Amino acid sequence: MHGRGRFQFRRGSVRRRWIFGGTSALLASAVLFFVASASGILGGSPSNFESNDGNMVAGAGNDWKSVNFTNVADVASSNSDNSFTPGQKQDTTCPTVEGHGNPPKDDFTDVASYSETNTTSGDTYLYGATVRYAANGNASENIELKQSSVLCPGQPAGGVTVRTAGDKLIAIDYLNGGTSVQFHVLTWVTSGACFVANDPAPCWGATVLTLNAAGAEGLASQAAITAANNPLTNRNLAAGQFAEFGVNLATAGIIPSGQCKSFPQTIWESRSSGSSFVSSTKDISIENRTISNCGTVIIRKVTDPAGDTATSFGYTTNVTTAPATTTSPFSLKDGQSNTIQNVVAGSSKTVTEDDPGTAYKLDSIDCSASTVPSASISTDTTSRAVTFAIGAGETLDCTFTNKKQFGAILIKKASTKSGNPLVSNAGAVFSYDNGAGSSGSVTDDETAAAPDEDADVGEVCVSGLVAGSTYTVNETSAPSGYGGAAQTDLKATAVAGTDCGTNLPSTSGTVTFKNPPLSDIQVNFKDGGSGETSATSITCDNTTGTGSNTAATGWDASRTITGVKVDPSPTTITCTIDP
Repeated sequence: MHGRGRFQFRRGSVRRRWIFGGTSALLASAVLFFVASASGILGGSPSNFESNDGNMVAGAGNDWKSVNFTNVADVASSNSDNSFTPGQKQDTTCPTVEGHGNPPKDDFTDVASYSETNTTSGDTYLYGATVRYAANGNASENIELKQSSVLCPGQPAGGVTVRTAGDKLIAIDYLNGGTSVQFHVLTWVTSGACFVANDPAPCWGATVLTLNAAGAEGLASQAAITAANNPLTNRNLAAGQFAEFGVNLATAGIIPSGQCKSFPQTIWESRSSGSSFVSSTKDISIENRTISNCGTVIIRKVTDPAGDTATSFGYTTNVTTAPATTTSPFSLKDGQSNTIQNVVAGSSKTVTEDDPGTAYKLDSIDCSASTVPSASISTDTTSRAVTFAIGAGETLDCTFTNKKQFGAILIKKASTKSGNPLVSNAGAVFSYDNGAGSSGSVTDDETAAAPDEDADVGEVCVSGLVAGSTYTVNETSAPSGYGGAAQTDLKATAVAGTDCGTNLPSTSGTVTFKNPPLSDIQVNFKDGGSGETSATSITCDNTTGTGSNTAATGWDASRTITGVKVDPSPTTITCTIDP
């Protein structure tokens, strides 16, 4: 997109200009000439990007042919090129756009950008390149970095967005045939003094930062570039048609280290030679690519088996978000996720899952959905942590999967009389409850001839219980031939990994109910042959069994008592005959 027009800063009837090679009382800072670094690489560049060698071929570091850059192509030398409408003030929140032709030397055919963040220092670097329709030895241009995604009125999708407080404008002048480059940075303000003294805010502010070689570098091409070495347009270029720059956005005060800022739109503006900021705006190109030192962290929770919406898993992290705030601990349940936006790029960042206890074990940490390079991610299920270095625009997306841990409890039966296991009497019913939603009952239907799945008869085993949980076990029905157990509310802990097969519960997971064996007794009475004795009833003082007064065959009176508990100690029953 291209255009032509004049943006003039006016102070009464006087145009305000920067005077290069001297000083100006109108500037908020001294003007310093830029001296290109000898290496062609801006100090601290993570990729060693060669941003001031004036070509596109990698030498000691990386160049446009060896990085993934963003390219915006424009229609060259056309009457329909986009430009800001001539005559409107530069201090316009929403400058209007219309089509114009441009002088070939001020007409972009392509613009390109590449940005990266040093994960150690936190500094973000912006590299830019422009190709013009014709060579321009002394070129001037602006790089306007905009924070808002709100379109100006009447703009189509992808058009110019609203200027907001904190937007930045990098003014670049390629002088002396493009061998000397000067950089200045202005900020959009909503109050205070304006660079154009007579303009009211909002405006480009009066404070101007001049960058030296530590913060910026650049060079216009000093020799022809072949199509084979031109990944931007794949065409032969004459000397002076191509220009490039690199800016440390932290040094420039645009994205300070330790903070997180995003600029979703960049407007590239060519200007007539002489001054990069107050001369006429010519062509513009709109690039909708976010320049940022921010990353995103997404943590997801999965339980196996799925569906546990009651258990919460806690997480802690040393991730910081802008402005330099450590993320608070958070918790997730199965199927939930937590997204942390505006993560300040850098290394040695961790997210750690709290100890889930004995009920769950962390099985895996899967970060394959991340755009962070796999080489920058390390996971450890033992420490339950993911450690990573995150770059600008990257996303760490990790799923923590926890497997529910199960255990078993073993319920044994024994005789109070002999102490031996009850091996052939089925029918005992037991209840179990951990007080946290896991409960049930089990019936022992085993016999010596048909044992259950556990190793020994005289036992009943319950598996699939919550590992680490302590269960209260009660005998609710005694086995056949035995009385109710002497014990109630016995405690058993389901240890993780135990089951009813080869990993039977140990002592802590085993309870024993001792049941007294039951006996039947009968007292009979009849005349001994004298014909003088008789009995109308027999009563016994035992209350543990069930009595019957039905006379046995051949007897005058009988008392039958069933279900008498026979404990290890002697059992005494006193019966009285009523003659």
